[in-house]
Amino acid sequence: MDSQFGLLHVWTQGDFVTKAVAILLLGMSLASWIVILVKGLDVVRYKRMARQSGHFWHSEDFATALDKLGKDDSNPFRALALEGREAAAHHRNTKAHLHDQLDVSDWITRCLRNAIDEFTARLQGGLAILASVGSTAPFIGLFGTVWGIYHALLGIGTAGQATIDKVAGPIGEALIMTALGLAVAIPAVLGYNALVRGNKFVLNKLNSFAHDLHAYFVTGGRVQANGEAATIVSLKKG
Repeated sequence: MDSQFGLLHVWTQGDFVTKAVAILLLGMSLASWIVILVKGLDVVRYKRMARQSGHFWHSEDFATALDKLGKDDSNPFRALALEGREAAAHHRNTKAHLHDQLDVSDWITRCLRNAIDEFTARLQGGLAILASVGSTAPFIGLFGTVWGIYHALLGIGTAGQATIDKVAGPIGEALIMTALGLAVAIPAVLGYNALVRGNKFVLNKLNSFAHDLHAYFVTGGRVQANGEAATIVSLKKG
């Protein structure tokens, strides 16, 4: 049905506040979708790496195990294995600093935990944008609606015509801003929740891998799922 009201009319007839709200919502939508797509692809890639990390322990030596993790420097499992090896070698070969006086178990735990913390910060980058968009976009849209209704009522009062056909159009047009705010917020909230679940899966796998690495570098055996130390060393320290 043809109508003089709609998105185009809101833009052409709106003042600077209405246009600013629309531009802000558009920018927030673009930012949230970029974060969702970029971080979503990262989570998919890290999940694939997490599933491949199980092959690490089916190797004859540490160098072969590293090769099974690939050559990608962004692989957190490969980076963690290298960090653990460097920490063990550093503690074994140097005694010149105060931190070298720490127990080998404490030193390796500290190094692995620092590596995981750095990866966690990188993994969670951008989630604050989604949280901010999801929580503020509805209110920004509501502000645009309130502003539109205010000016619509002023126009109706000035014209002196308060019939339903004169009221429904401007008020309904003002409600578009609320709809736009919800349209921006809902994907941001859903994307945030999905990324948090994906990140949790990756971090759980990484912590489990770090636990096994710690046991390997300290005792020479991997900790099994039942919590007991492995009786057969599957890897030889490289």
